[in-house]
Amino acid sequence: MAGLQSGAPTPQDLTVHGQSKILEIAFSDGASYRIPFELMRVYSPSAEVQGHGPGQEVLQTGKREVGIVDLASVGNYAVQPTFSDGHSSGIFSWDYLYFLGSQQENLWAEYQGRLQAAGVERDAPMIDKAGHSCSSH
Repeated sequence: MAGLQSGAPTPQDLTVHGQSKILEIAFSDGASYRIPFELMRVYSPSAEVQGHGPGQEVLQTGKREVGIVDLASVGNYAVQPTFSDGHSSGIFSWDYLYFLGSQQENLWAEYQGRLQAAGVERDAPMIDKAGHSCSSH
């Protein structure tokens, strides 16, 4: 999601809760969401996570305790978090954050299904393409 859709709700308040690992965001339409960092990390809009096309997504594991160490503004349309595992290439547009917040329940269920289908646990370490466990991705 590259930008803000015309007429889409805009953020009115954004708070990073480091201890509870939650991004709290309130929008101009009155909607307010508490988005877990883990959900943001496993659904990062970056090519590293989403791939470059359908079927190229990389299942993220071991992200339950991920934190946000920095949150940079990207113009007037997005933020770019730096996660404690080093991931920093995802640009989260306001539209995408609204989507994550409003669809949390469905996204968690989809994530659990993807984990189950892959036969891996949520807290398993990430495995690189060579089959090695890695903690930085």
